[in-house]
Amino acid sequence: MAQMNSQVSELLEKALALSTQDRGLLISRLIESLDEGPAEEGVEEAWAEEIERRVGDIRSGRVKTIPGEQVLREMEEEFPDVE
Repeated sequence: MAQMNSQVSELLEKALALSTQDRGLLISRLIESLDEGPAEEGVEEAWAEEIERRVGDIRSGRVKTIPGEQVLREMEEEFPDVE
């Protein structure tokens, strides 16, 4: 892994002191900043439609959700060497 310079290290220390919500917002903005150029036309609308469809499937009962604890347990069983 690349070594962090002092400025990045100091920034990371400050970021880790933020609340979980604020760290999430910071991560989101940093990821957005990595995108070069404008989003392809229609991408946002396509994602909105897909999210709406999936939420509808869950609410109508067409799709059953799996508790997160069960998913994590199954992943640990499937991939015991992954940390």
